[in-house]
Amino acid sequence: MRKNALMEHLDVVIVGAGLSGIGAAVHLQKAVPHKRYAILEARRASGGTWDLFRYPGIRSDSDMYTLGYSFRPWPGAKAIADGPSILDYIRDTARDEGVDKHIRYDSRVVRAEWSSPDARWTLTLQHAKGTSQLTCGFLFMCSGYYRYDEGYTPAFPGLEQYAGHVVHPQHWPEDLDYAGKRVVVIGSGATAVTLVPAMADTAEHVTMLQRTPTYIASRPAVDKVADFLRAKLPAKIAYTILRWKNVLLTMLSYQVSVRRPALMKALVRKGLEKELPGFDIATHFSPPYNPWDQRFCIVPDGDLFQSMRDGKASVVTGAIETFTEKGIRLTDGEELAADVVVTATGLQMLVFGGVQFVVDGEEKKISETVGYKGMMLSGIPNMAVSVGYTNASWTLKCDLICAYVGDLLAHMDRIGVDQVTPRWTAAELPDTPFLNLTSGYILRSMHEFPRQGDALPWRVHQNYILDRKLFRPGPAAFDGLEFTCAGPRRSAEGRRATPSEVGNG
Repeated sequence: MRKNALMEHLDVVIVGAGLSGIGAAVHLQKAVPHKRYAILEARRASGGTWDLFRYPGIRSDSDMYTLGYSFRPWPGAKAIADGPSILDYIRDTARDEGVDKHIRYDSRVVRAEWSSPDARWTLTLQHAKGTSQLTCGFLFMCSGYYRYDEGYTPAFPGLEQYAGHVVHPQHWPEDLDYAGKRVVVIGSGATAVTLVPAMADTAEHVTMLQRTPTYIASRPAVDKVADFLRAKLPAKIAYTILRWKNVLLTMLSYQVSVRRPALMKALVRKGLEKELPGFDIATHFSPPYNPWDQRFCIVPDGDLFQSMRDGKASVVTGAIETFTEKGIRLTDGEELAADVVVTATGLQMLVFGGVQFVVDGEEKKISETVGYKGMMLSGIPNMAVSVGYTNASWTLKCDLICAYVGDLLAHMDRIGVDQVTPRWTAAELPDTPFLNLTSGYILRSMHEFPRQGDALPWRVHQNYILDRKLFRPGPAAFDGLEFTCAGPRRSAEGRRATPSEVGNG
């Protein structure tokens, strides 16, 4: 592939204008302000997840002092925030930082072809009215790993005979009227525990039908420590303190869950017994797996439990035998009448936007690559991916990755190279999965993800403090990376930076 003088060329292309993509652009502007970049967004609006999902009660499942950007204090009163407030925060950030001017909507990247002789990517974009191409020097994938056009719904027996409404939360109809109606929400994850109390205020009754219980705990929607600190300290200082407080508390909770699962189970059960006295917790809130084998669900101010105490909602644990004309029949014979069924049955994963990657004429299978620091892929030059934590706020990891990409691009300019490639040198690929949860939506797609090694820098940490050390500038900042120049392999091949060249990035 040779350079096309008529094709637009950018220094960096960021894919996705959601929480990660907007953050990436801000970091990029600060680290390498001379770089020309664009954000390509497949949809016709920014905000990603927070614009797409419109179901009742949508909110964060992480506190906003860690889900928010490191460079922009969260201004809201609630630590567990509603979706519209988070969307405003993302768009306000884009506007105030001048990032919104760089977003190109209705631009889905479907193919990315790398040319080593040219040191650039050629991107094929799909639009509503056709396709186009452009080139870039560096590709930054900030599209997450969920499929945005379709959620996951199992093949339920008898669904065709059901006379009511069936809705997936990912495609919530604006005109759905469930006031005074009987609602069954199938699922027990974060979406389900959000929907149930939100719908219970209007519906006749809401039943959460789960095959397997989930670990659920209550948390105050408003952080009293945050209110105190923000009243006494400048916003940025208070935000930094709150961010670290919540990082450390989350890490402590996770470590106790992993190292002392019996203790964490006891603590969760004690909280449930306080929220739901006399309720059958053993049946409905005691999962068969250990805490954090799957994501932990948080309910702000115990709203789910309040709706259950008020008799507006209930939980049923069992397997579906079939849908009927008027509802759902379970395998134990119980029938649940329903005017509306919400299938909060999970998401479908789409690895890095489903883009087809080709390097020097050879198609690259993502499943045959190894993750470098969890943010680059072996054998794929000049590309990074922004993937957050599974056991903490997504943005914590993404902030580190975005800052590192800025350091990396600045470093390449300093040493005069235009290609960087992570090189996995072992004879065989490792077997360890890229993500460490056993949730169904992850297990269904695990075979499509990269692998991870058992030692740095090829191991994917789920630990913010360790990652801060891994991503910080220094002599070892770029270990495992090969720096080269365009064209035939020249003297820069495999060159490692000296400590003085690495600088402070």
